[in-house]
Amino acid sequence: MSSLISADEISHETEIVWLENTDTLDYVRQSLDRLPTRKGKPAYHRDGRMVGYAILGPTAKPSRASGTFRRRVFWLLPHDRDSEPDGLYAKSAPAEAIDPRTLEPRVKGYKTERSEGGPPSKAMQELGITLPL
Repeated sequence: MSSLISADEISHETEIVWLENTDTLDYVRQSLDRLPTRKGKPAYHRDGRMVGYAILGPTAKPSRASGTFRRRVFWLLPHDRDSEPDGLYAKSAPAEAIDPRTLEPRVKGYKTERSEGGPPSKAMQELGITLPL
């Protein structure tokens, strides 16, 4: 879903609130949810757990049809790498996953070698670049 989130849809974000320390997370899943408020911790209705969410500024307008706001929510499922390091996502990441170190308000974030479960590339090693970036 990260590739489906446009810069315009997150242009009113003022803050990302993390509920957990993301230093130990290789990736988080992100989605754009319809929520009743601009700020505050949203209700969570998925399996797994919410690890963060975006807060919108006062210029964000609700949908005319539903009266809701589109806000990013960051989450993990019980079978994600942080809970099952040798499981399904040991050497890959779900489509909607991004490296939390690449996230900021109004920035979509992206996958990295770390989030994909791989070691640094040979080029990175030769340049002395270590993960996380």
